[in-house]
Amino acid sequence: MAETGPRNLRCATLRAMDLNDRVAVITGGSGGIGRAMATAFLAKGARTVVLADLDRAAVAAAAADIGCESAVCDVTDESQIIELVESTLSAHGPIDLFCSNAGSGGNGVLTDAPNEVWQQQWELHVMSHLYAARAVIPSMVANGGGYLLNTASAAGLLAAIGSGPYTVTKAAAVKLAEFIAITHGDEGIRVSVLCPQGVNTAMAPKSLGDGQTDGIIEPEELAGVVVAAIEEERFHVLPHPEVGEYIKRKADDPDRWLNGMRRLRARALGS
Repeated sequence: MAETGPRNLRCATLRAMDLNDRVAVITGGSGGIGRAMATAFLAKGARTVVLADLDRAAVAAAAADIGCESAVCDVTDESQIIELVESTLSAHGPIDLFCSNAGSGGNGVLTDAPNEVWQQQWELHVMSHLYAARAVIPSMVANGGGYLLNTASAAGLLAAIGSGPYTVTKAAAVKLAEFIAITHGDEGIRVSVLCPQGVNTAMAPKSLGDGQTDGIIEPEELAGVVVAAIEEERFHVLPHPEVGEYIKRKADDPDRWLNGMRRLRARALGS
């Protein structure tokens, strides 16, 4: 006989995710994408948003400005992620949405990017998402379900020329999100992976190089796309819709796509 208690009722509610009266946590939250998502979630009626970041003063100022909570957290330290989850549960109750959003650029290719850069990017773009999932999924499952939004990049679905550590670790972030969705979807855990191109933040490209991006959008526009994707429970969150067509072309003919990317790289190096 199917279980019919509160757990199933809550899971049914989460299947059509409504941000109203929800508790959300956002890492990398002191500015840019994180701050814009917090503002959008509050506008949709979220009960509590906790912004977390390394910079205590910056995240406190951002939280005070938009009217939410703040916390200090190094997402590459699993113990600090656990503390963030536990303190939020204690202060605000079950976490409905955890946005693992922290990230940074990492330029270089195989020969000129030192091991330290590869490792730093791996810890920030992959292990931080793993730590968050490990920390928050048990309480979400116990409460009937929950939602994870992991920030990756269009580079993780395609490639960023000249940014090897960034591209490879963002691709791993996408794969990890897929694995979580497969492994825990039947337990009521919904997953989305955010894959933008250029966004007007501190990480935005300084110029629009050949094939670099289909335009730099504002964080607020991205946040609107995120809200719609969560409400519709779409796995790929693509603020630049062109990326969806590029993914199809890559899947249809990987060899042709690789040849095209090599031509694109040659043009970029010659410019």
